Amino acid sequence: MAVPPHHQHLYTAEEFAAMQRDNMRAELIEGEMVAMPAAFADHGRTASRINSLVGYYVLQNNLGETYTAETGFLIARNPDTIRAPDFAFIQASRLTISVLGPTWGGVIPDMVAEVVSSGERIKEIDAKVQMWLTAGVCLVWVVWPQVRMMQIYEPPALIRDLLDTEMLSGGLVLPGFTAPVAHIFG
Repeated sequence: MAVPPHHQHLYTAEEFAAMQRDNMRAELIEGEMVAMPAAFADHGRTASRINSLVGYYVLQNNLGETYTAETGFLIARNPDTIRAPDFAFIQASRLTISVLGPTWGGVIPDMVAEVVSSGERIKEIDAKVQMWLTAGVCLVWVVWPQVRMMQIYEPPALIRDLLDTEMLSGGLVLPGFTAPVAHIFG
């Protein structure tokens, strides 16, 4: 006798928002809730440095708003996907009341940074990058603290790898922003 296929319930963004998660970090990926372990120190330190460097520049130049880890963005519907990058930036001209309120809003970030944790696989990182680019993000930084390197993506693909001896630029998304890559890693 054949066993009927298991049909897992796919959650909507609204169901995900209403869930009791007991302080568990999670994202909603194509309707499935995916738990996320707490980050290691190198991950948190690197994400904090990105926020400090870019956040200060954005604030000083009144360019928009920055968001740190744990801020979710609704990037796809049917099935719903809510991702929480380690850092995000939305240009001032694209900010709306819904973005600033207690919701995931409907505005896709202009830029995100993902810091790679030691346990993440390249396949997982590639999938994240593709989700962000497909959603409409204009600039994605993938930051590898273990090897002190960054990858810069602009649609539709990888633009360049940067070593910690090189200079980082904000491109068209963060005009005028530059910093030594080494400052991201300390």
